[in-house]
Amino acid sequence: MKSINLVQEIEGAFNASKDILSEAKDNNKNLSDINNLNLNQHIGHGIAWYATYIEAISQLKNWIENLNNQSRLTPLEEGLAGIGAGEYCLQILHGIPMSQNETIRPHELKISSLTLENFRKISKPLVERSSSKEKNRVMKLLLDSKESGISPDDGLDETFQEIKNQFKRFVDEEISPNAHKWHLNDEYIPLDVIKKMADLGVFGLTIPEKYGGLGLEKKAMCIVSEELSRGWIGVGSLGTRSEIAAELILIGGTENQKKKYLKDIASGEIFPTAVFSEPDIGSDLAHLKTRGTIHGDQYLIQGNKTWITHGARADLMTLLVRTNNDLSDHKGLSMFLAEKPRENVNEFFPADGMSGGEINVIGYRGMKEFDIAFDGFEIPSENLLGGVEGKGFIHLMSTFESARIQTAARAIGVSQNACDVALSYATDRIQFSKKLIEFPRISEKLIMMFAETMIVRQLTFHAANIKDSNQRCDMEAGMAKLLGARVAWSSADNALQIHGGMGFAMETPISRILADARILSIFEGTAEIQAQVIARRLMENKNK
Repeated sequence: MKSINLVQEIEGAFNASKDILSEAKDNNKNLSDINNLNLNQHIGHGIAWYATYIEAISQLKNWIENLNNQSRLTPLEEGLAGIGAGEYCLQILHGIPMSQNETIRPHELKISSLTLENFRKISKPLVERSSSKEKNRVMKLLLDSKESGISPDDGLDETFQEIKNQFKRFVDEEISPNAHKWHLNDEYIPLDVIKKMADLGVFGLTIPEKYGGLGLEKKAMCIVSEELSRGWIGVGSLGTRSEIAAELILIGGTENQKKKYLKDIASGEIFPTAVFSEPDIGSDLAHLKTRGTIHGDQYLIQGNKTWITHGARADLMTLLVRTNNDLSDHKGLSMFLAEKPRENVNEFFPADGMSGGEINVIGYRGMKEFDIAFDGFEIPSENLLGGVEGKGFIHLMSTFESARIQTAARAIGVSQNACDVALSYATDRIQFSKKLIEFPRISEKLIMMFAETMIVRQLTFHAANIKDSNQRCDMEAGMAKLLGARVAWSSADNALQIHGGMGFAMETPISRILADARILSIFEGTAEIQAQVIARRLMENKNK
């Protein structure tokens, strides 16, 4: 009966929270105009954060309800859901942190006291589930489950659970024991490890079987990306290169291009890299300056690119350039499948018309980052994606949903790693004749880390399910990435705090996890860009 009560409590809070969101949208209708949204980003992005929290609460309810219907719900999952939902209800009432120094509060959204009081009354049972006493009680349940080798049930069916177990074994054997050494030495992911990843199907997960892939759903991609990133985000992100390239080719490529490249991408024979960003451009990809000029049966590329992940080692670049100089916006952009040789001992880019150097980074290592300068680099015209100019930006936008869902999955992996490392340290470390885990604030930090990680996991599965049903999910993917990046950073930061001074030492793995977590709110669209995307969608549908 208690589990049924929890479902009803979350459902009641969710329904009441929808009134808050509806009122916020109605009170700020002027934000449907993009100029007004740009001038009032604190309010617009605040609405996006409220919508993200409300969707997260909804997915918590679905998770618990599904477990309960399958007789899989235990007090541990119930406790985590109650703590997470209760804490998020409190933040909806009093203010949601959009970053470390930005909080959106209900009065700023002009939410009436009557609506807030109704939500306060309905969410009270949930809020009581997030008390300090309850957090410490659920932590004891988590410790008992860990001793028994049991993890909280994330609701996967038998097929998906087997995929998760397979990659968990791989990560525990091949990645986790070596990740920190690779990070400290700033090494590439070893080729023999990449070969094992290829044999497991990492690079062809969602590529159709007829093109040499496994033909699995995006949800499978999420599960694999999470587990790999739990070991090391660089390993989890390696698959993103193939995912982006394959989706671009599947969406926009000719049949010849699909047959030529997809099989070798899926097998790991071809290492792709995404060559989109430019100096001084950032997220404003519609105004790229690198040019591609037709010259006979080839294009000559001129310009500079930056933040090219795995660039020197790659064999194939998905390269976005401007092919119509008369158009300064996205309509003049085209995408190319540009082949290149891998680096050698003397040069990063041993090809005519290419040069560049490495960008040293604090985290997210294993593939390395590069600047690339093009000066007359030649690409055969047959390598224009789809054989048609001017479609490059449209092709790229069509991949953002999948890329952001996968980034959210990577964030879950980083957050889960932080949780596991911190829990292990807190149960081993003795201070003042007690284990750290016995101090209530340490216990409370940890259980909230585990609860929020599960929240993001369910939100990400939701976005992947929508994508797998061939529906538009840019808002849901943005929500998963927005919240996932914040949770990963919070988990890593709290985990380092639990380690104390030891966590600040480079030799300690949590220092790597913190550095890796920081990139998540930047790449694949910054947190601010995600909030902008969500806000625009919400205001487009303000009457729904």
